[in-house]
Amino acid sequence: MWNVSHIPTTFHLVGLPGLENIYGWISVPFCFMFFVSIVGNGLILHVVHHNHKLHRPMFLLLSTLAITDILFSLSTSPSVLSIFLFHHHKIQSQLCLFQMFFIHSLSITESTLLVAMAFDRFVAICHPLRYTVILTNSVVAKIILISAFRGTIIHIPPVGSLQFLPYCKGNVLSHSYCLHQDVMKLACDGTNTFNIVYGLIVIICTVTVDMIVIVISYVLIIRAVLHATSKMEQYKLFNTCVSHLWAVCMFYIPMVALSVVHRFHIHVPPGFINFMANAYLFVPPMLNPIIYSIKSRQIRESFRETFHLRKVLW
Repeated sequence: MWNVSHIPTTFHLVGLPGLENIYGWISVPFCFMFFVSIVGNGLILHVVHHNHKLHRPMFLLLSTLAITDILFSLSTSPSVLSIFLFHHHKIQSQLCLFQMFFIHSLSITESTLLVAMAFDRFVAICHPLRYTVILTNSVVAKIILISAFRGTIIHIPPVGSLQFLPYCKGNVLSHSYCLHQDVMKLACDGTNTFNIVYGLIVIICTVTVDMIVIVISYVLIIRAVLHATSKMEQYKLFNTCVSHLWAVCMFYIPMVALSVVHRFHIHVPPGFINFMANAYLFVPPMLNPIIYSIKSRQIRESFRETFHLRKVLW
């Protein structure tokens, strides 16, 4: 019998039910994605830091995105890998709350950065002559500070309040890491109204608004691209946005899917939920540095100069 007046001492994390016998094999791609995420984003930071040509708004935002992805991987991957490598499903409640706070705060921080990067592309394509005036390094520094502050301050109340709710629905979570919505569902009925209302307000004021701003930015970008004088110019202009579009899709699609399933109690196969949860956790931090390295000529040239690679490799 669970004590309904306190948060459980530990929570039970769920990996991939029914596949316990092959967790060792499953751990291989997860370890690979974690390794690529840390190394790839670390290399992005290295070349941006050491190449003064890249000390420009677009690449400063990219390096901040890399830092966010590294922190995201470091704060969440240990619980996932411990399940698949050691079959260790338990996590202390305080560690769960800390992990939850970092996941949600870093998610909002990354969402804000993606909005800033969309604005960067909008100014570069729609107002190229004013780019250096509008987006100075000091403005970018302020944007980075605002994104970190926004992501941090907004999640202190809901995560902190979970410690004081009465829990009477066990301690088994739905994923291999801690999410606010997942823990909130274990509280007794009628006791978590604040978290439900606050969570909806946060989603509307952050992720929803961010996605709307990004869509508006790209509507304006596409209109400007279509007014370009030639097909080749149109291709070159829009090609500068491809990396950012991939980052936006990889970030928002799993996040929105998970949020909708949890908040509206939509019945979907458990395998789908676990797949989307792990995709949200591992895929964006792994693919972001790869995509930007492939699509950005400046990043490729910086890699070549930094590591003395021959041009034929690129």
